[in-house]
Amino acid sequence: MAGLPPYANLGNHLWFYTFRTICFLIFFFLIFPILVIIPLSFNAQQLFTFTTDMLMLKPSAYSFMHYEDFLTNSDWQRALRNSFRIAPVATILSVTLGTIAAIGLSSPKMPFRKAVTAVLISPMIVPLIISAAGMYFFYSKIGISGTYWAVILAHAALGTPFVIITITATLAGFDQSLVRAAANMGAGPIRTFFSVQMPLILPGVISGGLFAFITSFDEVVVVKFVGSPAEVTLPWQMFTGLREQISLTILAVATIMVAISICLLITLEILRRRSEAMRTGRPG
Repeated sequence: MAGLPPYANLGNHLWFYTFRTICFLIFFFLIFPILVIIPLSFNAQQLFTFTTDMLMLKPSAYSFMHYEDFLTNSDWQRALRNSFRIAPVATILSVTLGTIAAIGLSSPKMPFRKAVTAVLISPMIVPLIISAAGMYFFYSKIGISGTYWAVILAHAALGTPFVIITITATLAGFDQSLVRAAANMGAGPIRTFFSVQMPLILPGVISGGLFAFITSFDEVVVVKFVGSPAEVTLPWQMFTGLREQISLTILAVATIMVAISICLLITLEILRRRSEAMRTGRPG
């Protein structure tokens, strides 16, 4: 029996199948609501339910009309442009700040390292509504609330903890003797970083950047506090659509975002395996 040793008794068999059944039910509970929206996004009618023709798999019951509306509707296209205008810049800031912070925190000479780490990753712990309210009052005081830079800085603050965590995990297996060897050969700190450290921690940097990008691309609460109608992003437009004008275009957009998330998760898994292979010295 695959997964069980030949000497497994009845109790081992019961636990084997019970554990896998529980895992399947949890997986089903988490994934099924997401999978439901995919066929519904092809509904030929303006209904958020499966029609009889859809259940009978009739071709006439399915249509790309909602995807066409997304590609031609000016409101959706403006939101898409805003998302791709804000998320990349916020990601670059998150990666830059998170990489510097992670390298500093990886040093054993860093004073109050645990306290500083707790402060830097606090945006992941503090309820988002509290962070959004604080950012709103802070950006209002300095006069940038309601601008693109307010949204970008807010998203960068939310994405930086993910970069710090992923790079810190990568640096945990980093051989610090390589840095000392580079210094003995006359390399300065900047050259050592780009020539020695960066190639080895690059999978962690990219993984953190992808997490930061997803955080910015999917975020809606903070952007509603610090943004303005000119900075409407895709999640904001979806939220507005659900509240004011219910349209199946929302499901088409959700399906596209799910596809993007799946591609990013696959990329993260490839990078994780590469990073693990580099730490252990085994082929990935």
